[in-house]
Amino acid sequence: MKRLAIILGLAGLCLASPAAEPAHTRARLLLAAETVRPGDTVLAGVELQMDEHWHTYWRNGGGAGVATKIEWQLPQGVTAGQIQWPTPKKLVDKDPSLTTYVYENEVVLLVPLKIDAKAQPGRLDLKAKVSWLECAVECVPGDSEVEAALTVGNETKASKEAELLAQWQKKMPRQGEAISPRASWEKAATKDLRPLLLEWKAEGPTDNADFYPDGSEQFEVSSVTERLPEQDGKIRLRKEARKIEGDWPKELSGLVVQGAKEQVAYEIRVPIESGNASAAPPGAGPKTVSGALGPTKSLWQMLLYAFLGGLILNVMPCVLPVIALKILGFVSQAKDAPGRVRKLGLIYGLGVLVSFLALAGLIIAVKAAGHKAGWGMQFGNPPFLIVLIVLVTLVALNLFGLFEVNLSGNVMGAAGTLASKHGAAGAFFNGVLATILATPCTAPFLSIALGFALAQTPALIALMFLTVGLGLAFPYVVLSWHPAWLKFLPKPGVWMERFKIALGFPMLATAVWLFSIIPVYYGERAWWLGMFLVILALVAWIFGTFIQRGQSRRSVAAFIALALLAGGYAWALESKLKWRAPDTGDTRSVATEGSWQRWSPEAVAKARAQGRPVLVDFTAKWCLTCNAIVKPALENDEVKKKLEAANSAVFIGDYTKFPNDITEELGRHGRAGVPLVLVYSKNPNEEAQVLPDPSPLLPPSSYSRIIVEALDRAVR
Repeated sequence: MKRLAIILGLAGLCLASPAAEPAHTRARLLLAAETVRPGDTVLAGVELQMDEHWHTYWRNGGGAGVATKIEWQLPQGVTAGQIQWPTPKKLVDKDPSLTTYVYENEVVLLVPLKIDAKAQPGRLDLKAKVSWLECAVECVPGDSEVEAALTVGNETKASKEAELLAQWQKKMPRQGEAISPRASWEKAATKDLRPLLLEWKAEGPTDNADFYPDGSEQFEVSSVTERLPEQDGKIRLRKEARKIEGDWPKELSGLVVQGAKEQVAYEIRVPIESGNASAAPPGAGPKTVSGALGPTKSLWQMLLYAFLGGLILNVMPCVLPVIALKILGFVSQAKDAPGRVRKLGLIYGLGVLVSFLALAGLIIAVKAAGHKAGWGMQFGNPPFLIVLIVLVTLVALNLFGLFEVNLSGNVMGAAGTLASKHGAAGAFFNGVLATILATPCTAPFLSIALGFALAQTPALIALMFLTVGLGLAFPYVVLSWHPAWLKFLPKPGVWMERFKIALGFPMLATAVWLFSIIPVYYGERAWWLGMFLVILALVAWIFGTFIQRGQSRRSVAAFIALALLAGGYAWALESKLKWRAPDTGDTRSVATEGSWQRWSPEAVAKARAQGRPVLVDFTAKWCLTCNAIVKPALENDEVKKKLEAANSAVFIGDYTKFPNDITEELGRHGRAGVPLVLVYSKNPNEEAQVLPDPSPLLPPSSYSRIIVEALDRAVR
């Protein structure tokens, strides 16, 4: 009743306030993109800037707060998602019932906006009414109309606010499954009060641990927190729940937070167990229950991450050449019978799934043999790399038209390439090739899911890999099952022959990129692989010109082609390159430059003992994301200045040849592969900051800002 009276009094004070009094909070609408394509999701942000000493409230305002509301006024075809709330500050009152959860100075509330796939090109005016309660000594309601414009076009173009919104995304609470939260009733209720125990796995600084509950009309969780002794490496808290109406709650949700200088928050939603601690003395925590809470929930979360990671792989640079071929194939199929299109789509998906299942089998076999396993590990096998380079080169030569792949005996038409022809073999091969080229890339969500998978049983490893494959194949299988959508693609014509040839160049670039890894294993001998590829190209030209399209002396041409191929293999690959005898020496291949040193746990520990902040870049020659995004971000002038100003120690962990110690280190941080960037505080007792995976949709400069922010935290 006391709290209700205070809230009513505040409301009365607000109503009595002069209407002309200026607001102490200013709002504006930000968008991460200025141009989007139909079907895109654009991140919007409502920025609230408060005057000094004023604050607004989190989604649960607490004892006397009111959450900010956003009422959207959106054009047809635009749908707003749920508000994403950054971690608030706990504002403690002398009366615990009046403790609130607030934002001071500035906050950006993020909201995803989904653009309909059928949205017409043009300008979209996005508007919203934002209302809040702003408080210092007194409280005043405020509201503002905010608006921004978005253009629907044929490309996605980031806005000038994209970097700011990306920074606020990093401030969002992490997913709580990683810390294995558990909640249980300590004992039976006393009237409307009941003690509640909450525990989670300790990660990073464990000081200032607390729980910020979500609001509820049926019950409330007291703001007073009692810290219990840690048990089995877990943070343990006691809170008091008060029932307002109905039954005792079956679920607990909110934020668990820890750390003072560097606060970390985790979003949790867990069932409340009945517990068996009624006889436990005060201060005793709940007994450890094998498999308690959430393994199932964690598994579902990781499966979702695996699917989303596979989906995102479709826009990673590694896979784009194959994706372009698949689009060409869809153009060719637009005129086919729907049943045939569906069949080829399913066969493509089958090629992806079979390939991922083979990768899972490889991982399981390697682990069973007692070795370390990691994502993209086949790229540490030099003969595999050579076979893949030859294969990709042949695909490029096929696209250039030097020869045609034709299983029926007839020279195929403009769309008849190995990876885009009409036929089950072509569809299946496309899926296999997409999978192979995807493995050097990691994507947001994917590395976390795979890091989880590699620590599981063989059955779960297979399930996780198949889920990644489902994500990779999903867009194309769905498109093949909706043939009507293919009508929006251009009609087949002469342009397809030119487009097919144009696609040969990114495929050739892929071969060159893979070729750049070969010197790591063969040194100067790698030149002979290039010589073999030239001979292979000559053989492909002879085959296409004199055997497939020739009218006479085909047998002579076939003899010359076979002789060149056999001679080139024996001379260039076997005699000169010695491709089956790679260098198995030093497992580190990336050269260190300037102040960069080779990573080792001992070197990092020594630098931290000296009170220096530390940055570690785990990378590999075959990792396109590492070299296209992370490396340029680390070479950014602002990052270099920040590293120098902080007297940071910087290390490179080279994963090109899959050294076991780096595989173990990646696994310790929940990752299955590279890239991985760690930033250690100058305080040697604090855990490393694990930087998020780079997004292919953001430029290296955005990742530079993430690195700079991590370094700022490391020197505090």
